[in-house]
Amino acid sequence: MKKSLLSICLMMLTVFISAQINTPIKWNFEQKKINESTVEVQMTATIDQGWHLYTMDVLNDGPIPLEFVFDELKNATKKGSIVAKSTAHKMYDQMFELEVQFYENKAIFTQQFTVSGEYQIKGYLRGQGCNDQACMPVNAEIMLTGTAKNTTKDNQTTPVVAETTPPQPVDTTPINTAQEQTAAETINNTDNNANLYTPVIDKLQAYADGTTESNGESLWMIFILGLLGGLLALITPCVWPIIPMTVSFFLKRSGDKRKGRRDAIIYGLSIVIIYVALGLIITAILGPAALNNLATNAIFNIIFFLLLVVFAASFFGAFEITLPSSWSNKMDEKAESTAGILSILFMAFTLVLVSFSCTGPIIGTLLVEVATTGEWLAPAIGMLGFAIALAVPFSLFAFFPTMLKSLPKSGGWLNSVKVVLGFLELALALKFLSVADLAYGWHILDREVFISLWIVIFALLGMYLLGKIEFPHDDKVEKVSVGRFSLALISFAFAIYMLPGLWGAPLKAVSAFAPPLNTQDFNLYTNEVHPAFDNYEAGMAAAKQQNKPVVIDFSGFGCVNCRKMEAAVWTDNNVADILNDEVILISIFVDDKTPLPQPITVDDNGQTRTLRTIGDRNSYLQSHKFGANAQPFYVILDNDGNPVNGSYAFDEDPEKFINYLKEGIKNYKEKK
Repeated sequence: MKKSLLSICLMMLTVFISAQINTPIKWNFEQKKINESTVEVQMTATIDQGWHLYTMDVLNDGPIPLEFVFDELKNATKKGSIVAKSTAHKMYDQMFELEVQFYENKAIFTQQFTVSGEYQIKGYLRGQGCNDQACMPVNAEIMLTGTAKNTTKDNQTTPVVAETTPPQPVDTTPINTAQEQTAAETINNTDNNANLYTPVIDKLQAYADGTTESNGESLWMIFILGLLGGLLALITPCVWPIIPMTVSFFLKRSGDKRKGRRDAIIYGLSIVIIYVALGLIITAILGPAALNNLATNAIFNIIFFLLLVVFAASFFGAFEITLPSSWSNKMDEKAESTAGILSILFMAFTLVLVSFSCTGPIIGTLLVEVATTGEWLAPAIGMLGFAIALAVPFSLFAFFPTMLKSLPKSGGWLNSVKVVLGFLELALALKFLSVADLAYGWHILDREVFISLWIVIFALLGMYLLGKIEFPHDDKVEKVSVGRFSLALISFAFAIYMLPGLWGAPLKAVSAFAPPLNTQDFNLYTNEVHPAFDNYEAGMAAAKQQNKPVVIDFSGFGCVNCRKMEAAVWTDNNVADILNDEVILISIFVDDKTPLPQPITVDDNGQTRTLRTIGDRNSYLQSHKFGANAQPFYVILDNDGNPVNGSYAFDEDPEKFINYLKEGIKNYKEKK
C-alpha cells in the first residue's frame, strides 16, 4: 500500500488542535421547488482558503471519498443521483502519491426528491478535506422539512439549516459476553469515557514507528492472478481447438508467411485491447470508491456467491452459458465485409463471444476477486494478464507453426478441465457467502461448516479425477493417466489436511479464505488466541481492573490480511502466550453491520456525526483517535487510553510481532 495512511497519521496533530477553533469546511443546505411534487436539495460547501475537499470519486489508497447518505425519508423519494455542479480540480498529490480530484473555495451538489404532503429529508454526509499541512474528516447532518402543497413560487430557494443534536458520549453497552457486561458497569463516568476517545496521534508518532505497511494484493499479484486465469481459459473446450484453426487461417489467407505472422500478432493485440477495455469499463461503472467499499457489502457478496454457483453448474454440464448467437454472427459478417486491421479486430471480438461459455466464469471470478481489493486499476490489470495468456499462443504458433503438431488433440480431457474448474468455482463461491455472513452476523457459515464443505468439495474432486464420478459430456475413464492420478492425489491430500481444522487447527494454507477461528464452535486446539473483548470500553475497563496493557486489533470480516495474521502469527507459541496472558486483547471489527441499539451522535472535529452500526463506531474510534483506517492495525495502550508504543500493521513474521509486543509491555511497566 502506498504511504498515504502513514502521511495522514503524521499530519493529523495539526488538525485536532485547529479543528477545535475553526472548521475549514462549512456546509449549507437549501431546497428549491422544481414543480408541485419535486424539490431539489442543494448542498453547498464553503471551503476556507488553502483547504480543499475531495470528490466523490477517489482512488484506492487515496483520501476518503465524499459520500451523501439519505437514510430517513418521510413522504419523499430520491429521484436520480447526486449531481456535482462544481468543477473539480486535478493534481498529483505528493501525500497520497497519486492523482486526486478536489474542490476549492466552494462546492455545490444537488439531489432531487419526489415529495408529497408534509415531507422530511434526513441524512448525513462524510468525506475528507486537506490543506498543505494536515487532513481532517468532513461530516455533517442533513435535515430538511417542508410541505409540498404550500411551497410558494417555482425556483424560490428556502435556506434550511441542518438539524443537529449536542454531542453525546459514545455508547458503552457491551456487545456480547457477560464478562463485558460486568466490566462495562465500571464505565459510568462520561468524562472518563470521553478520554478514551481523545486523539493520540501525536503520542503514537512520538514512539519509533513499528508500522509495517499493509500492501494488500499488489497489482503484480493481480496481474499474475489474471495470467493464471488466462492459462486456464486457454485449455478449455471453447478456446483450445480454435488455436490451430486461427493460426492456419492467417498463414494461408495471405500466402505470405511474413504478412500472416503480422496478422496473427495484430490478432493477439486485439484480444488484449478488448479484455483491458472490459476491465476499464468495469472500473468506470463501479467507480473507485465502490471498488473499495464492495468487499463487505452483503448484497454484492451474495450476488457473486450465486453467480459462481451458476458458473460451477455450467462447468459441470447442467447447462451452457452462451451469448446470443446473433452477436457472434454479426461479428463474423463484419470480419468478412471489412479488410485490414479492422477485419482482424472483428475476428478477435468473435473469439471473445464464442468462447464466453468457458471464459465467462473465469473472468467473472477474476473480476470479483480484484474488485474486492479496492485497487483502481485492478480490473484492467487483471484483464491484461488474462488477455496476454490467452493471446500469446495465437501469435507464437504463427512464428513456429510446426509446434502445432505437438499440441495435444482436442478430446474428452478438455471437458474434464471444465469440470475441475467447476469444483474450484464452487469452493471459491463459499468465500463470498462467508464474508456476507460474518459482516451481518447470520452465523450460517461458521468456520467448521465452511471447512466441512471444502473437505467434501475437494474429496469429490479427487473421486472425479479417478473416474469414480461422471458428469454429462464426460468420456468414460478406462484408465487413469499419471496426470489425473497426481491431481487426484493432491486433491485428497488437501482434503485430509483440512480435517484437523474441524477441531480448531489453524490451517494456515486456507486462512485467507476461511472464516476466523473465533467462529469455531467446537475447538480442541489449546494454542488458540481468542480476543478477550470485542468492545473497546469494556476491554479498557477490564484492563484497568487487571492492571494490564491493552492490545487493540482493528480488523475486518472481509480483511484477508487479518486472517493471515491470525493464522500465521497469533498461532506462534510465544505470541499466543503474550496475547493470552500478558495483555488484554480487544478485536474491533470496522465492518460489523450490526445496528447499534440507538444511533450515537458524536462531535468529530467540531462537526456532528451519527454512528449507526457497530462498525461505524469502531471505524470512528480508529480514525478519530489513531488517525488510521487500514486493517489490520495494532496499537498498545495504557489504562488511560494512551499509546505505549508505535502502531503495527501486516507482517507475517512472528518474531517482529513478538518484539513489538515486548517493547510495548516494557514501556507500559516503566510508565507504571
